[in-house]
Amino acid sequence: MSRLPHVTWLRAFEAAARHSSFSGAASELNLTPAAVSQHIRLLEEHLGVDLFKRLPHGVTLTDMGQAYALPIRKAFTEMNDATSGLFRRRKNRHLHIRTSVTYGALILAPRLAEFSALYPDIELHMTTAIWSDRLDDPRIDIDIRYGTGNWSEPSLWQLSQETGIVVCTPDHARRFGTPPEISRLAADRRVLVMGSEVEWQRLSAHFSLDLGAAAHSARADSSLMALQMLLGGGCSAIIHESFAAPYLERGLLVSPFEYRLPIREAYFMIIGSDALKRSEVTDFRDWLVGCSNRDTAPDQP
Repeated sequence: MSRLPHVTWLRAFEAAARHSSFSGAASELNLTPAAVSQHIRLLEEHLGVDLFKRLPHGVTLTDMGQAYALPIRKAFTEMNDATSGLFRRRKNRHLHIRTSVTYGALILAPRLAEFSALYPDIELHMTTAIWSDRLDDPRIDIDIRYGTGNWSEPSLWQLSQETGIVVCTPDHARRFGTPPEISRLAADRRVLVMGSEVEWQRLSAHFSLDLGAAAHSARADSSLMALQMLLGGGCSAIIHESFAAPYLERGLLVSPFEYRLPIREAYFMIIGSDALKRSEVTDFRDWLVGCSNRDTAPDQP
């Protein structure tokens, strides 16, 4: 036999074999039972064998039909998988966001499911950077940076107004009294976040605490790294309250003092002029600004 059977006949055969019914196959294929029966009769004539036994109430596969149904079903399944995998409908809007490691991990990433539910056609690409002060990669649509906002790009939106709090493990806090004394804790081992090493001095001056130097200091290049270092115990750090919140809520860390140090720097969203022309960029901007406004809104009584 030199020619393969017509695919229409094979589709009718596969469906009828699966349903053990010409009527069931007809319903699935949007055909009449008579059309399905005709396709299968033509296939049987082409192959020279009977594939079904026609019974008073339905049909059943012959031994040859059973043997033929398995590879035909497998072939249709593989064709469907290949078509779905290679030619499925692509999301038609793409957005490339670069953010600081800590803001990305602790603030932005946990919220992205909300954005994707609102805009399922936008495909997000996320990258992180420790330090960033310019849109130096043409692939980046939105850059989220930490600083004073003194950058050359004209289009930026402030996302946060931070306060710093002293955090450590519960066991470490208990070492310095009940309640703990901040002068004793501050004089012990500290973790300093690079770029924010002066926060202990600022805390001391802001609240007139007269804190001295620490016996030992370690440095971390991000607040996320500092938080992970704190989990090991034996040290304290001044961390943005928004970053510390997940650790405080789970009881992994505590903030043993009421001091809230205003932080001069903040997180900003910077968008290039060309990117602002795209709807996916403005959709993300409006959504993230809305999230930030909810975070900073005063609690209602």
